[in-house]
Amino acid sequence: MSSCHHNHHNMDINGCDAKISDTHLPKKPKLSPTLISDTELESEFSHHVQNIARINNGSFGCCPKSVMSAQQKWQLEFLKQPDDFYFNGLKEGSLQSRLVIKDLVNADHVDEISIVDNATTAAAIVLQSVAWDFIQGKFNKGDAAVMLHYAYGSVKKSVEAYVTRAGGYVIEVELPFPVNSVSEIISEFRRALERGKVNGRKVRLAVIDHVTSMPSVVIPVKELVKICREEGVDKVFVDAAHGIGCVDVDMKEIGADFYTSNLHKWFFCPPAAAFLYCRKSSEIDDLHHPVVSHEYGNGLAIESAWIGTRDYSAQLVVPKVLEFVNRFEGGIEGIKKRNHKVVVEMGEMLAKAWGTHLGSPPEMCSSMIMVGLPASLGISSDSVALKLRTHLRNNFSVEVPIYYRAPGDGVVNPVTGYARISHQVYNKPDDYYRFRDAINQLVNDKFTCELLS
Repeated sequence: MSSCHHNHHNMDINGCDAKISDTHLPKKPKLSPTLISDTELESEFSHHVQNIARINNGSFGCCPKSVMSAQQKWQLEFLKQPDDFYFNGLKEGSLQSRLVIKDLVNADHVDEISIVDNATTAAAIVLQSVAWDFIQGKFNKGDAAVMLHYAYGSVKKSVEAYVTRAGGYVIEVELPFPVNSVSEIISEFRRALERGKVNGRKVRLAVIDHVTSMPSVVIPVKELVKICREEGVDKVFVDAAHGIGCVDVDMKEIGADFYTSNLHKWFFCPPAAAFLYCRKSSEIDDLHHPVVSHEYGNGLAIESAWIGTRDYSAQLVVPKVLEFVNRFEGGIEGIKKRNHKVVVEMGEMLAKAWGTHLGSPPEMCSSMIMVGLPASLGISSDSVALKLRTHLRNNFSVEVPIYYRAPGDGVVNPVTGYARISHQVYNKPDDYYRFRDAINQLVNDKFTCELLS
């Protein structure tokens, strides 16, 4: 347990006391002169259940022990003297996390960065503001919002709850899968924008995934944002739940009005933490957290930093996470590149072993890749895909999500199931070999999903 005392100072990245800097410069640990060893890496994730092929980092992420320890120190700081923590620790700690994120994503100003629970909360903030634009008459009833067909389910529900109910007309961009090239996505997106302009309507909002969840494909966000600008779309929101630590995230290059990314999926924060970037404009003051508390009206970043008494520790350990990733060669950029390289290699290995194919070219994959499963398994629906996932977990100790894709007309022995495999620093080749061998055993045993009750 930490022996440091807290007395009108903020906490440093290890949870101990540090004088509040007058300049509010972020703590930016340099890359460690001594890289993390294999033994240290195993120790950081020794709390993971052993002998499980955990190749699904994309769903919930992971958190190393050193960051968990820092989180516990933040929690203790609150519990041992809540008033002092509230008045002298929380705001400065939140600011330090926002400063780190601001530098990582190349934002212009720290005021453009808010920390929220997750990308779902960020979507609610953005879509709530769009709903107000419809309600207040800034947008006309029937004006369009464009989103990808493969948008995350909760974001689709948020669009329904906020935009559709306020009078917006939602158009989904139909995307092919498997996908062969970026141009296929760009063409479909342009068609959707054209549909949005029918009968004199205007496209007021575009919701663009950076990496779709299921199926997982990297979307050409820079190109699509540029098209939105050319076509006069009012607001562009990039939903990058799988963003920071997984793909290149640069606010100036992407050019969106709003961009959100979870911090607990690919950036090693404990759940739940995410950031929402809002490009500085005259409209930024109209953004508000949907949970209204005492800070309402003081700017989104300040509102989001206090939404009532709760545990904020996951949002305060970002500097400690930066320290952790800088123990790896190349920091978070090096981790991201190695994850991509290895997941492509493992995906290609699995596809070759099963006689199938990848769901997209390697350059359209991030730290996740879609791999076709043998047609003989007979994956015939979403519910059957979920049953197969449970079967793999319970009988083979493999944790991997399965995606069902309806077969095309007239296709013989179609691949209807795809596994989404992830790679993170704790994974080893044996994780993927276990998955390969499990599927091979099912095929050799003439197993079909019809046998699953």
